[in-house]
Amino acid sequence: MDTPSKNPMVANCVAYDAQGRRIDDITLDEISDVLAKPDTFVWVGLVEPDEALLQKMSEEFGLHELAVEDAHSAHQRPKIEAYGDSLFIVVQTAQLLGGNISFGETHIFLGPRYLLTVRHGASLSYAPARRSCESAPDHLAYGPSYGLYSVLDFIVDNFLPIVQEFKKELQELEQDIFAESYKRDTIKRLYDMQRELLNLKLAVAPLQDILSQLVRLHPNLIRDEVRPYFRDVHDHVTRVSDAIGSMREMLGAAMNVNLSLITVRQNEVVKRLAGWAALLAAPTLLASWYGMNFHNMPELDKPYAYPVVIAVTLIVCTALYIGLKRAKWL
Repeated sequence: MDTPSKNPMVANCVAYDAQGRRIDDITLDEISDVLAKPDTFVWVGLVEPDEALLQKMSEEFGLHELAVEDAHSAHQRPKIEAYGDSLFIVVQTAQLLGGNISFGETHIFLGPRYLLTVRHGASLSYAPARRSCESAPDHLAYGPSYGLYSVLDFIVDNFLPIVQEFKKELQELEQDIFAESYKRDTIKRLYDMQRELLNLKLAVAPLQDILSQLVRLHPNLIRDEVRPYFRDVHDHVTRVSDAIGSMREMLGAAMNVNLSLITVRQNEVVKRLAGWAALLAAPTLLASWYGMNFHNMPELDKPYAYPVVIAVTLIVCTALYIGLKRAKWL
């Protein structure tokens, strides 16, 4: 098999001793040799592996065939499942790309002496999480479960900046929401943000149950010293979930305000049109009377009838204009 540096599907393959110290990068074929030695464990990271590579991992770590089958597909629901002395965990990841959220998946295999992560789709490299563990060998000495904590903490910490970025964008959109002119793109963007936050909520919510199990169960895989760290990640997930809920409420309120303002503006236009229609109705009515073909019209034979009608029309129109202006219909 290729070394991690030559195979693009292998992000890392590292062996560690019982003190949490990095032994060295190893090839995939050397995994079984390392595991044959006591007090060692292996951390492997894969990126969209093919079927042959997953089969190789199954042979090296003794993975369950159903878990391997799920790991080959990037359309799994977030979950945690136990297969003998190992755990299979599926979590969704998210990245903000071009103002929109792109989702991916990470499938994690945890055993007593190994940690295997399989990334699909939009996901940042877990190299920072691994470096953080290697900088604290006293903690990494707790074994693969501490590496699992570091990966999950890294995933959860990447959710909150997305919500904060949406909050900043909403503040910028408020100027368009309260602008005099209606912008279709504004309401469309608000709807898109609402939809994407719903998808983010569906990705975050199952993590609470997954972390709750890691805090309470699986004593053969999760050391007691690591459980407080999982509890801390659970608190972070709860905070992210609350932030998403608050953000969705703010977006919903912004959409309602935007639509209400549009309705108010439309009502103002209708009122002004109705006001001008009423103002024009008075001269139209008087003119229509004297436009009828009757011989005996009132004041028709009087020399000052025409100026009087014009004066009456102007007085009525002026009175209507003043009244409608005070009522703010004009």
